[in-house]
Amino acid sequence: MDLRYEAFCFADPLFFDEQHRPSGLHDDYAALLSEPEKDWIESTLGTWRMLRPNDVDLPDQGWKVHVSATLDNAERVLSTVHEYCLRERVAFKHLHSPNALLTRNTKYAPRSASGKFVTIYPLDENQLELVLAELSQQLRGEDGPYILSDLRYGTGPLYVRYGGFVERSVELDGARVLAIQGPDGALVPDKRGASFSLPDWVKVPDCLSASLNARKSGDPAALPYRVTSSLHFSNGGGVYRAVRDADGEQVVLKEARPHAGLDRDGTDAVARLRRESDILRRLADIDGIPTAHELFQVWEHTFLDMDLVPGIPLGSWLARRYPLTRQHPDEHEIADYTDRAVALLEKVERLMDRVHERGVVFGDLHALNVLVDEDDGVSLIDFEMASADDDAPRPALGAPGFRPPKGRTGVAIDRYALAALKLWMFLPLNPVLELAPGKLSGFVEVIERRFPLPNGYGDSIRSELSPADADSSATELDQPNPDWGVVRKGLAEAILCSATPERDDRLFPGDIEQFRLGGTGFAYGAAGVLHALDVAGTGRYPEHERWLVDAVRRTPPARPGFFDGAHGIAYVLENLGHHDEADALLDGAELLVTQTRDHGFAAGLSGIALNLLHFAGSREDREFREHAYNLGDHLADALTHALPPGEVGRAGLLDGWSGPALLFTHLYDDTGDRGWLELADRALSRDLDECVTTDDGVLQVRDGHARTLPYLAVGSAGIALVAEELAARHPDASCLRRQSDLLRGCVGEFVIHPGLLFGRCGLLAALAAAHRRAPDPIWAEAIARHLSALGWHAIPYGDGGIAIPGNQLLRLSMDLGTGGAGMLTTVAATLDGHGRVLPFFGALT
Repeated sequence: MDLRYEAFCFADPLFFDEQHRPSGLHDDYAALLSEPEKDWIESTLGTWRMLRPNDVDLPDQGWKVHVSATLDNAERVLSTVHEYCLRERVAFKHLHSPNALLTRNTKYAPRSASGKFVTIYPLDENQLELVLAELSQQLRGEDGPYILSDLRYGTGPLYVRYGGFVERSVELDGARVLAIQGPDGALVPDKRGASFSLPDWVKVPDCLSASLNARKSGDPAALPYRVTSSLHFSNGGGVYRAVRDADGEQVVLKEARPHAGLDRDGTDAVARLRRESDILRRLADIDGIPTAHELFQVWEHTFLDMDLVPGIPLGSWLARRYPLTRQHPDEHEIADYTDRAVALLEKVERLMDRVHERGVVFGDLHALNVLVDEDDGVSLIDFEMASADDDAPRPALGAPGFRPPKGRTGVAIDRYALAALKLWMFLPLNPVLELAPGKLSGFVEVIERRFPLPNGYGDSIRSELSPADADSSATELDQPNPDWGVVRKGLAEAILCSATPERDDRLFPGDIEQFRLGGTGFAYGAAGVLHALDVAGTGRYPEHERWLVDAVRRTPPARPGFFDGAHGIAYVLENLGHHDEADALLDGAELLVTQTRDHGFAAGLSGIALNLLHFAGSREDREFREHAYNLGDHLADALTHALPPGEVGRAGLLDGWSGPALLFTHLYDDTGDRGWLELADRALSRDLDECVTTDDGVLQVRDGHARTLPYLAVGSAGIALVAEELAARHPDASCLRRQSDLLRGCVGEFVIHPGLLFGRCGLLAALAAAHRRAPDPIWAEAIARHLSALGWHAIPYGDGGIAIPGNQLLRLSMDLGTGGAGMLTTVAATLDGHGRVLPFFGALT
């Protein structure tokens, strides 16, 4: 699970969003503060309210002061800082609401940003010293979470870090990151991690020397353990494998940070760890429950010493064995998996019974809190949400798809989670049920059809999980033989129903990347959605096009790329007839293009060059063509010097060498020079170097030591889709000898996400392209299976609309990369046979 997504689930039950709109007077800190004088400039940026005297020009970078606070003292701390900054005319910003503060400090909030409640911008080191000296006195005794990225000043809630005051960016490993300026004038990354770091050239001011020395003077001997590895990190603290100094025993150390790792009730990690210690002592001597030893404190952090439990998480066990992700599982494989899975679940149920006999409600049963050892023995871990209260309410933390609806208490909470686990073992799509509880019936029917389950197994799930009053979740995609015209209309209807033209930041809800990249882009913003509606034949929407034009005028994209910035938006505006606006975007991105080194299609030079070729053709413009040729030559040289594959998988359409390969095929079309086809072959072969053959005999992209990826963005589908473009021009290319192996990696029946870049639609697009070029009954069968399974994720929205969940399945998405717009283009490209699932594909169909 990508833990970044949780923070965007607080504001809206259906869509990812920032908490940038206070819900009322008592959820708006500004309403409780005195008004600044008229010579102050006030603005809003996401979850922040910013205040600056109009006669103060801030430097581009410098030492900034962060103030932390708890939910209990936040109003008091903010009032103190607010009055001080207004009086001393120091620029500052603060989170706008208690909900925003809670979100920033939740268990899985980003650790690099956690704790930051107020940011103060001193003009220079003299003002920095004054601010710290005076505010440290005024805030004496106030608590707040430790800000991991900063240097603490004294023992209070003040922290400092050297970094950017204005937003600038530089390219790092193919992505644009926030930047500061080095002494030579060049931009370098503004490092924001989970520990304090300082640029090499920055000298620590005298006023911070004592703080830096205090930080360096920590005594390692204060922790009587030798940490050997980290098992898990959250905003609440780490979980470590360690050796106890006293006796050399291997143990697990669980750490809790005060005032951090909050649940939705505001309970912090320390309170939960103390509760876990008490519960484990109550469950002592039960096989499958870790023994708790010592609960102790080092510095301000609390630790619990527990037995090391053997095994791997049940989620990892399933990932290695689940038959429906394989290319052609036979009935024996499916039956063997069923027998083992049911046996494991029976052991989990018996262990839960023993927990309940001791008067304990586990409260957080899900696939990552069950460990399976080599002999299929099971254990339960992570009791921080457990309770000894028979009437305990639903815990304030919980895994999506396993936490019960409101109203369940006590043991009924665990019974619900156990039934959810029974479903998950055979169809791990549980989070979808929180968006559409009515899909339960269809999910149970799928597992009853595909697995030889014991009698009554499906009924045991229905009896616990069936919602009392859920509306029907059936869509046209759930029909045995969908009317694809109705499906396309439904996808478009949901997109249009979701539009929020009254907002400045986004038009259509989509992935959380909207809040990093902006809501206008091709992959996750309005440009991609309007493109999809147009090419799928579902209409033009001038009012939404006007929103996009106004939005990029108001806030020009800060990135040049095709999927993430100016070139993708310009492509869409050009095709929709907004030529002047497209020109303005390309002109504004020229400097950014010269600073770009990344080769990828998404954010790099290959996507930019493809767009320049497109403009050269539509405008009959020689300058665009020459620029594209120059970038092609640059990428050809870069391919010669390409670094070998790393640990993290990049091969595929977005960031791999498949992007340049696609460009090279189009440069061949434009020039007739077959040298470009040889380069495309070499580029695809470089991506193939990142692939491994799985135990199922298919070819997928290696990502780390244990995971392989089949997707379009990163994975075998992305390589295969571009290889089909090369095959149409150069059928004897050497890389095509492995094309069948790549495609067989796309045929598995189960895909966790439905979208285009990271899900089923991308696999479907690759198979459809191959079948279009060279019809094959294997590909035809897989295409039909994927089309049939689109209904697994289909959710009614609006008046006859069909929506799908985005990445992580936590909220609906309408964008091209992860949501309904991508499914719309995939269905159109597949069923209409033109192959134009994305720009620059299907030209030779």
